[in-house]
Amino acid sequence: MTLRTRHWDRRGDGGLTFTELGFGAAPIANLYRAVPETEARAVLDRAWDAGIRYYDTAPLYGLGLSETRLNPFLRGKDRDAYVLSSKVGRLLRPCPPGEHTGVGKWFDVPNRVEVYDYSYDGVMRSVEFSLERLGIDRIDILYAHDLDLANHGTAEALEARMTEFLQGGYKALLKLRDQGSVRAIGAGLNEWQPCQYLAERGDFDLFLLAGRYTLLEQEALETFLPLAEARGIGIVIGGPYNSGILATGAKPGAFYNYDPAPPVIMDRVARIEAVCARHGVRLVDAAFQFPLRHPAVVSMIPGGQGLAEMDSNLAAASAEIPTALWADLKADGLMRADAPVEDPR
Repeated sequence: MTLRTRHWDRRGDGGLTFTELGFGAAPIANLYRAVPETEARAVLDRAWDAGIRYYDTAPLYGLGLSETRLNPFLRGKDRDAYVLSSKVGRLLRPCPPGEHTGVGKWFDVPNRVEVYDYSYDGVMRSVEFSLERLGIDRIDILYAHDLDLANHGTAEALEARMTEFLQGGYKALLKLRDQGSVRAIGAGLNEWQPCQYLAERGDFDLFLLAGRYTLLEQEALETFLPLAEARGIGIVIGGPYNSGILATGAKPGAFYNYDPAPPVIMDRVARIEAVCARHGVRLVDAAFQFPLRHPAVVSMIPGGQGLAEMDSNLAAASAEIPTALWADLKADGLMRADAPVEDPR
């Protein structure tokens, strides 16, 4: 198969070309289970052989393991043949065994604890560490990671981190972009509101928005996505399956936002799934294809921990969705009326 691509060039400097299906490298970093090195490499090789050329990672993922696993995979590949993003905002410090960040979430990972640091120096140090773990000369995109309520807990704490970033780390990202050390800067967040907050206060190129513009959730259409489109800001969609339920369907044990799905979500997904079934469409295919209808979206990065999940994502990336499906979802009140559904390709 040939994966379709989307070109982004906000500043007129040649931009970046994304495959519509990208690779989110958190799952191969022992997220929720220990993944053997051979299995992680097999998934990465399958992705490359299928034509995936956008890879996203972060220091947080596996507490450095994601970046170090990408190192041998990327070694020897033409650096201009792929797009790579990583993140800033956390530094990793050694800790005693069993006390690492995310016990019960990250398995068999280095003994490290996260330290939030959105300062100028913190961002510069984070980039240096990432380059060493990755074993490459440059990162194309740097995202400020997790400047959202989900991670910082209160509005006051988030505001303090936003101030730290805008007065410090943001200036570091600007310098790196102005020097040509990176091609684009932005933020990777779990909520659209702080994406808009940043977009209104800085010169950002791309946002990685996880779980907040999906077949289930479209509130980002109210103000943020129109702002992004107007400013030429590209959107990478993470978590298009809302951490599982839009891939598995509303079956017992389905997950939504990393927790067991509540009844109201189970019911809504079951109704969406029924509409998909009437049109002979897999729920996961509709979930993947829907965000791509928005003109600001440049790539989708669903998780893929095993070969079966990778193959399912590849199938979803090439799926054809009848336009009548979107019309029926809107007619049944299961999708916002203003959600773009025309294929922009």
